[in-house]
Amino acid sequence: QVQLVESGGGLVQAGNSLRLSCAASGRTFSSRTMGWFRQAPGKEREIVAAITWDAGNTYYADSVKGRFTISRDNAKNTVYLQMNSPKPEDTAVYYCAATKEYLTLTAATYDYWGQGTQVTVSS
Repeated sequence: QVQLVESGGGLVQAGNSLRLSCAASGRTFSSRTMGWFRQAPGKEREIVAAITWDAGNTYYADSVKGRFTISRDNAKNTVYLQMNSPKPEDTAVYYCAATKEYLTLTAATYDYWGQGTQVTVSS
């Protein structure tokens, strides 16, 4: 069992930075791929970034590539999403999720989800 709690969301001005954190409980965190997803009003949930258990591989959606960075600290059971130069179109509820699969990008393959944190980017 893995429980995930996101934090760090809020209102940020376009161009400024924001860092999301996802704290995990459970002994299997360090063996799981972690993903950040987001869902804007009226839109489907989409993957933003993912990182394998050893941080050896990462994935970024084209829309955030070069601006966002996913990282993890297995000693702290925490995964991060550094959001640099956010844009108004990045406004969404951001979720972290955990899976046993290797760097999967599909939401349905993730077993555990956090409650989400709202990110609002003003222009």
